[in-house]
Amino acid sequence: MSALYTILLLLASNIFMTLAWYGHLKLQNVGFFSNTTPLIFIILLSWGIAFFEYCLQVPANRIGFEGNGGPFTLMQLKVIQEVITLVVFVAFSAIAFQMPLRWNHAVACLLLIGAVYFVFGFK
Repeated sequence: MSALYTILLLLASNIFMTLAWYGHLKLQNVGFFSNTTPLIFIILLSWGIAFFEYCLQVPANRIGFEGNGGPFTLMQLKVIQEVITLVVFVAFSAIAFQMPLRWNHAVACLLLIGAVYFVFGFK
């Protein structure tokens, strides 16, 4: 069960982080604020969103780490997190910015699957 909790927490945390890093660009596109809005406001807004990312990321790593009784090595946790980050980003960019997915994105996805295989396949 800790593997599932870890992955769900990482998924939720990466949704918050993607919103913190890139959400302000979409908000600007829809007129929530302009490109003349002070950068400090954008930074503080992003930090406020990122706070929730950390509230989920830290427990995910603690629950999932084998040193705390979880099922994953540190390297496995990092690869899982990176794959989730890229999946969330691809979904966000496709939905929020209508960015088309191309063949090179599919190749990158296959390489990520290869990374997961190599990290989990050999101990």
